[in-house]
Amino acid sequence: MTIALRHARVRYGPLEALHGVTLTAPGPGLTILLGRNGSGRTTALRALAGTVPLSGGAVLWDGADVTRTPAHERARRGLCLVPERQAVFGSLTVRENLELTTPSYAPALDAYPQLAPLLPRRAGTLSGGEQRMLALSRALLSRARVVLVDEPTQGMSPAVAAHTYDLLAGLHACVVIAEQRVPPALRGRAALGYELRRGAVVFAGEAAELR
Repeated sequence: MTIALRHARVRYGPLEALHGVTLTAPGPGLTILLGRNGSGRTTALRALAGTVPLSGGAVLWDGADVTRTPAHERARRGLCLVPERQAVFGSLTVRENLELTTPSYAPALDAYPQLAPLLPRRAGTLSGGEQRMLALSRALLSRARVVLVDEPTQGMSPAVAAHTYDLLAGLHACVVIAEQRVPPALRGRAALGYELRRGAVVFAGEAAELR
């Protein structure tokens, strides 16, 4: 399985955020999009997910052109996007958030036991790291074929962050994560890496080669 951008362009009003970006994320496996704020990495994730339209180029999923396929249809086919912000339903409890994905949410608590005592709490009252665990748990429960995650470990302790990268790397899915730099927990691990600057790809290769 693969998901890819081909010469993708995205505009926000008069500003072009992606300038003909081409990248391929194979799966099962891990692909890392690196770049500073404003580099285009978040926009690339959104383009893959269909939450922003392309002004040029294409999105390919297993070789099929899904450029005009709406985001909800891509989700129905097995794509899961975990955005950096507003990734959980703050007015619902932790349990209700998990049950939106599946009534059998025990695997989420196996992945993140820290969530068990938080089940009756409103998700909006959780810390940033706890909300990331909840959002990622929902992604794990979805059994998606493509998982796109923007800064997955924001707010987490180093130990929980390392555990999270292990979980993502172990998924039988095409996993694409956006980060500002290669996380220490992923150094030495086989992963494909792309570095973006000002909306263009400036490096493509093994993530271990990125600094």
